[in-house]
Amino acid sequence: MISVIIPTCNAERLLPRCFDSLITAAVRGVVREVIVSDAGSGDATLEIADAAGAHIVHARKGRGAQLADGAATAKSDWLLFLHPETALEPGWEVEAESFLDQAVMERPRAAAFRFALEDFSGEARRAEAKAALRTALFALPYGDQGLLIPKRLYLKIGGYRALADMEDADIARRIGRRRLVSLRSRAVNISRPPKSALRGFALILLHALRVPSRLLAHL
Repeated sequence: MISVIIPTCNAERLLPRCFDSLITAAVRGVVREVIVSDAGSGDATLEIADAAGAHIVHARKGRGAQLADGAATAKSDWLLFLHPETALEPGWEVEAESFLDQAVMERPRAAAFRFALEDFSGEARRAEAKAALRTALFALPYGDQGLLIPKRLYLKIGGYRALADMEDADIARRIGRRRLVSLRSRAVNISRPPKSALRGFALILLHALRVPSRLLAHL
């Protein structure tokens, strides 16, 4: 059913947690293959991926390029793009399978999970609220929320592009609000230093105004 594409670069601490969240889905047959699209890791990332039975792709540098290179080798009709710092909460595969079963070939749709952070601070809750607001207002989920998309729709819109820092918003904009569904299951992420809120808002606004992505990449 689903090919999972994970972009990596020195992600040895992150991958086991991400892989663990895929085990039940693999047992159920929902996940058929896991592709690790690596941009030159110097740690044990590739050894961990190989031990887990993942297919390894030696990709170009840059997350957009990694996602594109990984997707190019996928064999399934559905693609799930997942960051290595992201673990999907238990039960996600049940909702995903229901989403796939209800898919209509003539009106293909993509889906993103709810953004969540694993820590319990007030800052984490505020970050989650901001992500929910961004998704609701602009239909621009973060890459940390995962992206589940039929391969035919992915190819139709041109797939991921080798952009700097903006590949998630770029592909979400090309999918479009009407074709993007928010799932109830959460994508739980490891906390990391927050990005500039002002810059983030400016980029979202410019995307909403349809400023060309090649210009946004330099901001």
